[in-house]
This record gives sequence, C-alpha cells and structure tokens, in this order.
Amino acid sequence: QVQLVESGGGLVQAGGSLRLSCAASRSILSINYIAWYRIPPGKQRQLVAAIIGGDNTNYAASVAGRFTISRDDAKNTMYLQMNNLKPEDTAVYYCRAGSNQFQLYGAWGQGMQVTVSS
Repeated sequence: QVQLVESGGGLVQAGGSLRLSCAASRSILSINYIAWYRIPPGKQRQLVAAIIGGDNTNYAASVAGRFTISRDDAKNTMYLQMNNLKPEDTAVYYCRAGSNQFQLYGAWGQGMQVTVSS
C-alpha cells in the first residue's frame, strides 16, 4: 500500500501553467504504474497521463504536447506539468499508483481542483 497526497491545484487563466505534485508515503522506486486522472464537470473519469515501467509514458490525446508526467524516485514524488491550459482542462485531478491500470493501490482520494478560466 502507498498513501498519496496531491498538491498544486488552483485557478489559472487559459494559456497558463500549473504543476501538480503527488507525494507518496513510501518509496515509489518499485512501483510500475503511476498516473494522473481527472474528472471534468459532468463527465466521467479520464486517464490523463501515465508512466509505466519507469520511463514509458502515455498521454491522453487531448493533453499530448501540453502536459508532462514525471517522477522523482529520490523524493517519492510524481508530477504533472500542465502548460497552455485550456478551459476544458478544468477538472478534479487525482494521482494513483499500482501494478498496472487495472490494479491500483488503495482507493480514490478527494482529488484536487484545477480550474482554467477563459
């Protein structure tokens, strides 16, 4: 098990940037799958970005080229750098970790609100 604490959300104007952080309660060195998800208003949960097996990254088409997922194993922290934000990026964002996308550790937390104003 691993506990994750998200930070860095907030309100930003369109075109701006935010960096989300997700601090783990233990080493993430051995964790195969780390990811960011989001739930936009009135929509279902979406996978935003994931790192699989250490350095293989996947991005949703809607954020590719604007968002970057990364991990700092020395700090037990993962990040989501979000650039050129758009109003449609408004959502509650969650970080998760697990063996793979179907085997996530723990439960969904409260997430973190990101609001992009036009």
